[in-house]
Amino acid sequence: MGSDVEIVSVFAAGPNGGNPAPIVIDAAGMSDADMQQVARSSGYESGFVLPPPPASNCDFELRFWVPNHEMSMCGHVTVGALWLLDRLGRLPGNELAIWTKSGRVAARIRERTERGAAVEISQPVGTVETLGDGDTAGILEVLGVGSGDLAPRPIQNASTSRVKTLVPLKSAETLNGLSPDFARIEDLCDRIGSTGLYPYAVLDGDAQIVEARQFPKASGYPEDAATGIAASALSFGLLANAMVEASERPITIRQGRAMRRPSEILVRFQLGHGRPAGCWLGGAVRLEGRDRARS
Repeated sequence: MGSDVEIVSVFAAGPNGGNPAPIVIDAAGMSDADMQQVARSSGYESGFVLPPPPASNCDFELRFWVPNHEMSMCGHVTVGALWLLDRLGRLPGNELAIWTKSGRVAARIRERTERGAAVEISQPVGTVETLGDGDTAGILEVLGVGSGDLAPRPIQNASTSRVKTLVPLKSAETLNGLSPDFARIEDLCDRIGSTGLYPYAVLDGDAQIVEARQFPKASGYPEDAATGIAASALSFGLLANAMVEASERPITIRQGRAMRRPSEILVRFQLGHGRPAGCWLGGAVRLEGRDRARS
């Protein structure tokens, strides 16, 4: 027995760009071990589409696995799965509700083009906390940079679904030249209450364009080419530092250039009573191929 695994690249900004995501559209018969094996075999965050729980008022349930463990939420996999469901004609409409282990996630199709559906998913309003000076030295040491490489903004823990540590750097050259001590990232993240380091540099403040890299705490791989949940957290960090507008104007987060997988994530704040009450995140998706998961 086996299940078809569709491979999509999400948030792609070039021929080899985006974050690959293996997706199983019909995962109802798969065990946890089966799902984890898909992630281990591919080396990527993987998504599994199931019927929604009774009384959830959702259209689908999504589960997410990385090689080392299950995740409660994954932005790029959710976008990729909905894009694929739309391509297969299996979406019930343009306004959707998805059940995840982190709770209910709203989604929408903004438009359809020859490249497929433009999918956006929701994230709640972010929390932002400035880290103390005592944490800075350890973070810089693990990233392999000095205090002179920091932009004049605080290092912060920000979260919409998971806590990411935002490290402001002066330049994209410094960002893309980072060579972290990967063996120390998990212990560091445990100490500072984070699930990954997300250093970033502002490319164009007026146009709200930022570049970032994601070094996860313990996913089973050292770096992500595109990370929607981290990008949404970063958007609220930028807002807290008055680097972006409290408006629906898109914030563009570029990622993956150092991995030669150029990616681009678009974040738009959801406004309520004149201020952000959450955000939408989305980006381009491309179909890469098909595999077969054995169980």
